[in-house]
Amino acid sequence: MGYDLNKKLVIAISSRALFNLEDENKIFEEKGLDEYYKYQIENEDLLPKKGTGFRLVRNLLRINEDFPDDKQVEVIIMSRNNSATSLRITKSIEKYKLDIQRSAWSGGNDISKYLKPFKVDLFLSANEQDVQNAINEGIAAARILPYDEIEDENSNQVKIAFDGDAVLFSEESEIIYKKNGLEAFLEYEKQNALNAMQSGPFAQLLKLISNIQAKYPHEQTPIRTALITARNSPAHERVIRTLSQWNVRLDEAFFLGGVDKYEVVKAFGADIFFDDQDVHLETTSKIAPSAKVPYKKGSELNNINK
Repeated sequence: MGYDLNKKLVIAISSRALFNLEDENKIFEEKGLDEYYKYQIENEDLLPKKGTGFRLVRNLLRINEDFPDDKQVEVIIMSRNNSATSLRITKSIEKYKLDIQRSAWSGGNDISKYLKPFKVDLFLSANEQDVQNAINEGIAAARILPYDEIEDENSNQVKIAFDGDAVLFSEESEIIYKKNGLEAFLEYEKQNALNAMQSGPFAQLLKLISNIQAKYPHEQTPIRTALITARNSPAHERVIRTLSQWNVRLDEAFFLGGVDKYEVVKAFGADIFFDDQDVHLETTSKIAPSAKVPYKKGSELNNINK
């Protein structure tokens, strides 16, 4: 019987999201693919710096140490590199002692079409189009933003922070806010306080994380989650009831009512923060690993936010 990825939390991450390869990407953009390939091959033994997604991956993989016979987390490298240039990446993974055994190398082609065959639950990439394609296919995906890892940022606990509307929850309420304003949004939420919100692109990911958390005593969980949203009272009630109806665990929740998110993200110590709006990510990406969740093709928000 084959290795069953359906029973794992499967994270697919591109090489440029796991490692800091921005200089290499500049070679590709300025000098072309051949020069990029040449550089990677000639620098096969050069260890790249940690990228935005490194801390998240490292801490998630540590969970498997508690389940030696039944891994809970599978991390897969999915990259537009080709097999020849992959050696630098795989060697770097070994040097950093990351337990990553599976990979896919598309040789410059769209990598997103391989996500479903690998049963991917979360896709992280620096390539905007690949992330967009994944979201369009209903896979939780986010575009990693540049972040300089500080070496002393070390924790054995995974800390994942989410925005609410259009990330954990559907974009229904955000559309009302953007089209009709704050008062209309608050009135809508009051009228629907007892009605659970529809799932957003990251709802299933939160449920899978909750399943892993349930395997531990509450005080010993290796994953801590937080909701960091611009909602405030009375719009918070629907959120709380929705999470209860989903029967998912959320460790911390912050209803900021328009207060800047970045200080809360920093205080939480997020290994990753997912949001759909640039206005928040511009500040959070300076102090914590951050990633942008795009809207599906055809979403009203694509036009409203222009």
